Amino acid sequence: MTQAEFVPEMDAPFPRVTSDEGLISWLATTDHKKIGILYLLVTLFFFAIGGLEALLLRVQLANPENSFLSPQAYNQIFTMHGTTMIFLVVMPMLIGFGNYLIPLMIGARDMAFPRLNALGLWMLVFGGLLIYFSFIGGPAAGAPAAGWFSYAPLSEKPYSFNAGLDYWALGLLITGIGTVSAAINFIVTILKLRAPGLTITRLPLFVWMMLVNSFLIVIALSLFNAALVMLVVDRLLGAHFFQPDGGGSALLWQHYFWAFGHPEVYIMALPAFGMISEIIPVFSRKPIFGYSVIALSTLAIGFLSLSVWAHHMFVVGLAEPANIAFGAASMLIAIPTGIKVFNWMATMWGGAIRFTTAMLFATAFIVLFTIGGITGVMFAAVPIDYQVTDTYFVVAHFHYVLFGGTFFAVMAGFYYWFPKVTGRMLSEKLGKWHFWLLFIGFNMTFFIQHILGLQGMPRRVYTYPDYPDWTWMNQLSTVGAFVMGVAMLFFLWNLWVSLRRGAAAGDNPWEAWTLEWATTSPPPVQNFDRLPPVRSRRPLWDVAHPEDPDWKHPEGRGSDIDIPIKTEKNKLGVSVFLLGEANFFLLLILAYLILHNASAGGPTATTALDPLRAGLNTLFLLASSFTIWRAEKAQAVQSASGRIWLAATILLGALFLIGQGLEYRTL
Repeated sequence: MTQAEFVPEMDAPFPRVTSDEGLISWLATTDHKKIGILYLLVTLFFFAIGGLEALLLRVQLANPENSFLSPQAYNQIFTMHGTTMIFLVVMPMLIGFGNYLIPLMIGARDMAFPRLNALGLWMLVFGGLLIYFSFIGGPAAGAPAAGWFSYAPLSEKPYSFNAGLDYWALGLLITGIGTVSAAINFIVTILKLRAPGLTITRLPLFVWMMLVNSFLIVIALSLFNAALVMLVVDRLLGAHFFQPDGGGSALLWQHYFWAFGHPEVYIMALPAFGMISEIIPVFSRKPIFGYSVIALSTLAIGFLSLSVWAHHMFVVGLAEPANIAFGAASMLIAIPTGIKVFNWMATMWGGAIRFTTAMLFATAFIVLFTIGGITGVMFAAVPIDYQVTDTYFVVAHFHYVLFGGTFFAVMAGFYYWFPKVTGRMLSEKLGKWHFWLLFIGFNMTFFIQHILGLQGMPRRVYTYPDYPDWTWMNQLSTVGAFVMGVAMLFFLWNLWVSLRRGAAAGDNPWEAWTLEWATTSPPPVQNFDRLPPVRSRRPLWDVAHPEDPDWKHPEGRGSDIDIPIKTEKNKLGVSVFLLGEANFFLLLILAYLILHNASAGGPTATTALDPLRAGLNTLFLLASSFTIWRAEKAQAVQSASGRIWLAATILLGALFLIGQGLEYRTL
């Protein structure tokens, strides 16, 4: 195979909002690169809001018996801070990186479904704005105040009577649908649009982890979406899924929420692992140590993450066998996670390390995430969990995992891929100021909270008594939070200055090895004109070092055998969608079975529904699935009968909707 040419230099600069293309070219775009940039801009906007909320919380907690915020205001800001950072910042920011990078890393021209890609972005925007509309949504409004987890029955109408939680649930439902659509797009893109020679065992590890992560999103987000639907039905239609005095179960919400919530931790961590796995080898000038082990451990994390949710619930009174099982699973998942840490350290060992800003953030990630991981394993021991589960020890652990872990990896990603996106380098001087201030401020803020938690300071409270040492430790934590705020100002200033007059980056300033560096910086609309041959995991190393290419070495070559995905991309996308829908309806059916068999009174299907009418509605629904399938088959062969089958589908759908309307009318 001959060496292919690289993409020539662009004749025109990357389009800007103020360019001839104008703002509408960004708002209406289906280009994965612009959508990725918009994701990052939207999440930086919400990050600024969430950061200001965090500073308000820390000002309130700087002194005992403080009245800077009222209890209600504190609860609202606390709820919105957690919701913003998890659902509107970390998760969509990682999706933004995936949007920009995955097609470039696999040699594709765009995502598999560009319009669906754009839809996911705008569902994030409007879902996030809907949640924040709760602050100004009329006399019955008010921001949600039940915590980002919204435990029942506090989230039910009798206890949270304003519309804030309605906005919260509906907004998260909208953003959740957009997130699932992005995950489906990633799965189909990675499985169907890879460059020739880029087998599944040669994928960049960031792409590998985004693939596993996308399956987790489809499974876990569908569970959360089902729980949100039940909460909305409780609050707006008078049901009682989670309201004990109506026959529901408050504990059921915790099971459903954490069945999503703990996979969600890894949904926010796996892409960060992928970023670190790309950055550390480049700045260590060594291939990643144990590629196959990292990939397999990622699969293990994806599987085990679905089996550990109840370690958040040890204090609710679960049966002893359940506590033992979930405790053991929580300890077990630390093994594949720890494997990655040793792989990264082994990659650095003996390498020619360049401590750029990106590498500093990547190295700090290993340290901080390891601290968060160790404290996480402590929670798997039930007696320890009993003592610290409702204290600031949990707050410290959570932030070491998600901020010290994921966010530091994201910052490394910004410094590493910014030259590819813009064609300019970020300032290393400003970057190092950003890093050290953030690293110091973060540890000032959260390390001391481990000690506060061990001393018994409860979390989720707006003030505290003047107990010995609590005041100075909280004040230190507050000072650290403001140091982090200053650090982020350095980052934003660095972005602004570098975009305007940063040094020209060139196509591959880091001498990296994956395909995104084979095109211009920034890439053209079509991404590539030609691709280099892919015969190993580091195709650009092979091009630059024909005397010693990776494809001559078994560990670097990977396998030529690929996973055969013969399904057409539209059918594959629908199949993945149906996986999520199956989980969604499984949770609804499971809720019915649990509550139907409970001893509490209340209406049942037998007393509330007409079996004949319900049976006919079900028949109409099932029959419409058959007729639409027949219509599709007829259309494929251009048969005139397709219109008849389509008309039958519309008729059956109308009969089903009429029947449902009559059924709901009598409830």
